[in-house]
Amino acid sequence: MDISFKLDPATIIGPDTINRIGSLCSRHGNRVMIATEQVLYENRSIERLIGILEEIGIEAIIFDEIPAQATADVADSAAGLARGIRCNAIIGFGGLKTQAISRMAAIIAPTRIPVFDLLDSHQSKAEFLPYIAIPTAGRDPFLFTNYFIAVDPRDRSVKQIKSPDGLCSAAIIDSNFSETLSGAFAATTAFDGFCVAAEAYCSTRSNFLSDAILEQAISIYSQMMVSSENKAFDIAANASNAGFLVALGSAASAPGIGTALAYAINGRFPVAKSWSSTVLLPYILEKLVTARPEKIARIGSLMGEPTEGISVSESANMAIDTIRRRMGLLKVPARLKEFNLSLDRLIPVAESARNLEFVAFSPWTVSSEDAFDILKQAY
Repeated sequence: MDISFKLDPATIIGPDTINRIGSLCSRHGNRVMIATEQVLYENRSIERLIGILEEIGIEAIIFDEIPAQATADVADSAAGLARGIRCNAIIGFGGLKTQAISRMAAIIAPTRIPVFDLLDSHQSKAEFLPYIAIPTAGRDPFLFTNYFIAVDPRDRSVKQIKSPDGLCSAAIIDSNFSETLSGAFAATTAFDGFCVAAEAYCSTRSNFLSDAILEQAISIYSQMMVSSENKAFDIAANASNAGFLVALGSAASAPGIGTALAYAINGRFPVAKSWSSTVLLPYILEKLVTARPEKIARIGSLMGEPTEGISVSESANMAIDTIRRRMGLLKVPARLKEFNLSLDRLIPVAESARNLEFVAFSPWTVSSEDAFDILKQAY
């Protein structure tokens, strides 16, 4: 397979790299809108960001009305504010939902394209406001892609939206601003990132570039699952690094049905994407063993399992057993029914997830029935 790859946007990675946000914004003008989450007021992160911008004469206006269960119509409100203040760029400062809302607002603001037209046609115009990403959740598989996921407010289904080329002008991945989680919630972020990485690793779009990147991400996430006793292991820095690698590897390849189902569950119900992804992970790996046994066997080796001298099938199954064992040790959710979900209400979730275009690159033909079967097994 030929590989055509361009890293877009320009990306700055490392602690305190947020201090360079001013120079990135100034190339667009002296007024920006920051789309963010109210939780970031608690550690004064928003205050620090505003202070950095004001020091070089950039006026920052805050849009912080992005709830945890935000749907695409929130982007309409954000775009309205951006137009009203005549901002020159939009900064997305927050987690996965905030980044999606920010991207959509950057598309809508200058064009005034109705949200529902964008959701229904999946097409955007060439005109847009520059968007700068400062993600606080390091597991965004769409950071470097020309598409992203939005939630349709009419039925809370997930839709794949195409981004115009060059929409995201820059991204800053600062480990000091990574989400601070504890206990089982922190553990699920490692399983969530691992799920995205494993699916992209086994995708029909995978290639030597994506494989090399994703193998490193899988290795880091595996270490995160067992790092509680290793005081020298910097969770925040490694989470940021692994998140960057997953985003890069997913752009060179494609995520799969597990990622789609996790987004679809989160879009319809108040269940964090990382929780759903964690529950689904072993069942996704079981499907991938049939389609890509040699790659799942390689994952077992990357997790530090003694795979030398045993068959591919045994090595692959060892990887799944290891994931289940670590889930048990970390006491993370193992069944969807733990979230008080009704199995019947998951039928439209399966259909919505299956309709996301990137699912077509799964290494087996996924139907809505297949997607629902995975949900039933995980229920």
